[in-house]
Amino acid sequence: MELIPIVGAGIIAALLSIVIKQYKPEFGIYISLIAGIVILLAVIRQISPVLTLIRELTDTVSLDAVYGAALLKALAICYITQLAGDTCRDSGETAIAAKIEMAGKLAIVLVSLPLFKGLVDIVVGLINA
Repeated sequence: MELIPIVGAGIIAALLSIVIKQYKPEFGIYISLIAGIVILLAVIRQISPVLTLIRELTDTVSLDAVYGAALLKALAICYITQLAGDTCRDSGETAIAAKIEMAGKLAIVLVSLPLFKGLVDIVVGLINA
């Protein structure tokens, strides 16, 4: 993964945001938001090796595809929630950031419900055996 360009873009965006906030404070949040989206897209573009490895691991262990999909969905929810929460915090809206994080946590619980059901089924099968 090319980390140096991503870090460089982040530092440049932060410095640009600081300079612009002195003259037009309302534009600072736009720069932060655009930089966050660009960095997120750069990271997503390089995620295919991770997806391939997770697919190989689930195939090797003979796990159902539901487990790998749930893991990827949970990771995506975490990253999107973190980006949105940090953007809200940067604009001074900490209450909205807290609500976004709460919604992200609930979404992760909802995504993981099939995993919990599978775990309960395994435990019940072991108890009844």
